[in-house]
Amino acid sequence: MHCYFHLVHTHERILDETGIEVSDVEAAHYQALKAIQELRQDGESDEIDWRGWQLEVVDEAGKILLSIPLDTSQH
Repeated sequence: MHCYFHLVHTHERILDETGIEVSDVEAAHYQALKAIQELRQDGESDEIDWRGWQLEVVDEAGKILLSIPLDTSQH
């Protein structure tokens, strides 16, 4: 299945227009956690306030499969 990873805040959205192909929702969750980790490791991430932001994983129809808050630590 093809999934997109959108960064979402109350009045702001940064849309993933490319997406990636994953085998299932579990694989999408893994990729989402990986993307969040990469965002946090980015050199400018310390300057960004992620409070209130979420990473939404959506399918090709736009259905939200997962929503992960960015302001909590992920394990």
